[in-house]
Amino acid sequence: MPKIHSAAAREIGGRIRAVRQELGISLEDLGELSEISWTSIGKIERGASSPTAETLVRLASALEVDPGMFLSGISSDAYGQRERQVSVRDLIRARGEQQRARERG
Repeated sequence: MPKIHSAAAREIGGRIRAVRQELGISLEDLGELSEISWTSIGKIERGASSPTAETLVRLASALEVDPGMFLSGISSDAYGQRERQVSVRDLIRARGEQQRARERG
């Protein structure tokens, strides 16, 4: 069984594969059009590799789709457990509380 990079990589790869297959082109064709090796594209499609932003843009351009369609609805949770679960809202709230504490005391 192939190693999966993450749930996000598997979903993104599946979306790329679906568009490629819908258009009826091979991995080799997509590799030539995007200037990315077809073996790398195969790893991305299987979810074994997580594509860079540049790779997503190159693939989307070659497939004539918006690169955002590959990322739509994917959150950081799909990349696995994070060490810190703090959002920007939590950070701003904590800083405000620290500032108020300094002002009081």
